[in-house]
Amino acid sequence: MADPLEERLSRSFAALSDPVRRDIIARLTVGDATVSDLAVPYDISLQAVSKHVKVLADAGLVSQRKEAQRRPVHLESQALAAMTGWIERHQQRAEQRMARLGEVLADLPSSDTTGTSDTHGAGQ
Repeated sequence: MADPLEERLSRSFAALSDPVRRDIIARLTVGDATVSDLAVPYDISLQAVSKHVKVLADAGLVSQRKEAQRRPVHLESQALAAMTGWIERHQQRAEQRMARLGEVLADLPSSDTTGTSDTHGAGQ
């Protein structure tokens, strides 16, 4: 059985593969907004924006609650924190690997690649 955290990360990263959904997330960092509010800057239908919000909600990145006649979309910051943690862990591992590689390369004897150290050149 697959790890639930890995499944959620996969859905989250897949959801953010679309530029409209990334923009929606960026706009929700400022505050909650209705689907109508979110649709304003796009040249797409309200239904299309609703579908984008649904993909984000299915990935756990946003939620909606009913407030009187409104249904504001809310950014779930803990989902972004999980993604950030995953990225930071892998970034740290990659940086450690590159540091080790740098140490190995620094320990290698240097060689003169200019060709000036060859005193027995051909034809002399």
